[in-house]
Amino acid sequence: MEVFTLTMSPTLKVIIYIIAAIVVFIIAFVLGITYRKKVSEREIQSAEEQAKKIINEAIKAAESKKREALVEAKEEIHRNRTEYEREVKERRSELQKQERRLLQKEENLDKKTDAVEKKAEQLTKKLSDLDAAKEEVATIKRSQFELLEKISGYTVEEAKAFLIKNLESEVTHEAAMKIKEIEARFKEEADTKAREYIATAIQRCAADHAAEVTVSVVPLPNDEMKGRIIGREGRNIRSIETLTGVDLIIDDTPEAITISCFDPVRREIARLTLEKLILDGRIHPARIEEMIEKAKKEVNATIKAEGERATFETGVHGLHPELIKLLGRQKYRTSYGQNVLNHSIEVANLSGLLAAELGVDVMTAKRAGLLHDLGKSVDHEMEGSHVTIGVELARKYKESEEVIHAIHAHHGDVEPKTIIACIVQAADAISASRPGARRENIENYIKRLEKLEELTNSFSGVETSYAIQAGREIRIMVKPEEVSEDMMVLLARDIAKKIENELEYPGQIKVHLLRETKAIEYAK
Repeated sequence: MEVFTLTMSPTLKVIIYIIAAIVVFIIAFVLGITYRKKVSEREIQSAEEQAKKIINEAIKAAESKKREALVEAKEEIHRNRTEYEREVKERRSELQKQERRLLQKEENLDKKTDAVEKKAEQLTKKLSDLDAAKEEVATIKRSQFELLEKISGYTVEEAKAFLIKNLESEVTHEAAMKIKEIEARFKEEADTKAREYIATAIQRCAADHAAEVTVSVVPLPNDEMKGRIIGREGRNIRSIETLTGVDLIIDDTPEAITISCFDPVRREIARLTLEKLILDGRIHPARIEEMIEKAKKEVNATIKAEGERATFETGVHGLHPELIKLLGRQKYRTSYGQNVLNHSIEVANLSGLLAAELGVDVMTAKRAGLLHDLGKSVDHEMEGSHVTIGVELARKYKESEEVIHAIHAHHGDVEPKTIIACIVQAADAISASRPGARRENIENYIKRLEKLEELTNSFSGVETSYAIQAGREIRIMVKPEEVSEDMMVLLARDIAKKIENELEYPGQIKVHLLRETKAIEYAK
């Protein structure tokens, strides 16, 4: 044995060691696998038991939830049934009430039907009684007519003729008395009318014209009156300027105030207002408003009187009253510095003279000449040229087609087709082209101011506007119910932008917006 050990080679020893190590490893591996298998079996068994436990608990919990859900469902069904029974009870009660009301209405209708039937029977009876009464009245009337014819000896027709004859004689007598009264009144006014006609004739023959100015001077009794017109903190002068649209110039000129405005109507109203306030002595905003209203009435009366004066001077009669007023408005209208009313009167007279020379209808020529610039009375209030507006107004107030055509053709808008139209065109040119009759600059200036006012009036919420300070300021009154305090800033900016884009003007224009509310009550 020992001999074998000693003689064993090293290689064999290594092989033996390796084999021994492999055997040990295999044994250890097998033992490890066996151990892990046992551990896994124990874990699987524990997991199965745990799963069974969880499943049992889940089954128990599900059964508990099921029982709770059934209880809640039963309670919900009970509540719904109770609510339903309550609603059914309420509806049944409401239906019963409605049924009672319907029954009551049916009873009322039956009663009303009975009443109507009774009234119908009564009306039928009254109608029959009325027919009988009419027949009786007709019989009595016939008998009375027959009796009257016997007493008077006239038939009905003869009596009518007799009454008409007497009435005609009475009306003729009254007409004669009225004519005498009119003649007496005209005789009283004859001297005044004669002086007016002579002055007009002299003016026409002399052909003297003065260009219209845009200022008026109001004399003052003393310089103290300037302070009263200005008022405390300027309230009086501010009221006058706001309500009339003029510009009052109070400077160092002794005992005088200058009124500046391109519109002669506003300037005249302001002048009359100041004169009345100076005479009255009471100057405050309420009194100013009252005097302005009176001045407007006086100017309207003057307009009517001027229209009547124009018709009398030219001998054109039978004009519609509104046409006479429109003619009177021309007194306060200028065309290139020439007064339009005086121009219209002159054109009418020239047209009459030319018509007489040519042997055509003198009165028609005068009528067309007087009305040829009719549109200038309202051209700042209506859209379109003064020719188009004049044609529309003449047609509206039933002027003849010959006159309408003359108005339409006097500036060559249409071709003249009648001698009257040619005469009016020639007379208009004669009146306008005489030296000193017109002035171009003031007309352009006034047109610019009118365009400025027209532009500002086109904005929504603007009540009225006045161009003052020779067009360097536009004073605008807004409607307080439409324009708030915050909107005024935006409105002023919009107006200024539109003025910049659409108008040509020197310098700058101040846009001045005013918003005022007033309350008036009377103590009784």
